[in-house]
Amino acid sequence: MMIGVFIGNSILLGIALAMDAFSVSVAHGLSDPRMKSARMMTVAGVFAFFQFLMPMIGWICVHTIAAQFATFERLVPWIALILLVGLGINMIREGVAKNCGTAQTESTSGMRFTAGLLLVQGIATSIDALSVGFTISGYGALMAFSASVIIAAVTFVICVGGVKIGQKIGARFTSYATIIGGLILIAIGIEILVRDLLV
Repeated sequence: MMIGVFIGNSILLGIALAMDAFSVSVAHGLSDPRMKSARMMTVAGVFAFFQFLMPMIGWICVHTIAAQFATFERLVPWIALILLVGLGINMIREGVAKNCGTAQTESTSGMRFTAGLLLVQGIATSIDALSVGFTISGYGALMAFSASVIIAAVTFVICVGGVKIGQKIGARFTSYATIIGGLILIAIGIEILVRDLLV
């Protein structure tokens, strides 16, 4: 029974944490309606990896440098805001350039899917998961690891779904898809900050 509760709680935590990554996955699908399965798995895999990594880092910090971690945690929403707004503005700029005929689709698509940009998105959408270290601080190392794996698995599934949803929408609104994706990133950054300030 206790195992069932643990798994259920971890799944629910994974769903809650995956919402930002889901939204960015939709933006990816919007930007590339013809995205191949391998790239889709890569996008979902990067987000899942960071959703696994951040709670574990948080758990380690709580058990080692709790005071310093608590101070850093206050900066987390601002870091996410800066990263996501920066990425969003870049995507909007690309979308406007593409619609004005000053850039080719392949070049803009390549910029959006560089490994560096994907890693930044992974960090930005999962950095608030550091605070989960406090939530699972009562777990032993093995349980914390297991919870993080479940969170990652849930995130992966949700992000694959997000990309597919974005692809369907993007296929209908191709000319404005990149701009919409950029606006989504900016909105997520603002939502993370507002959510933290209201807590």
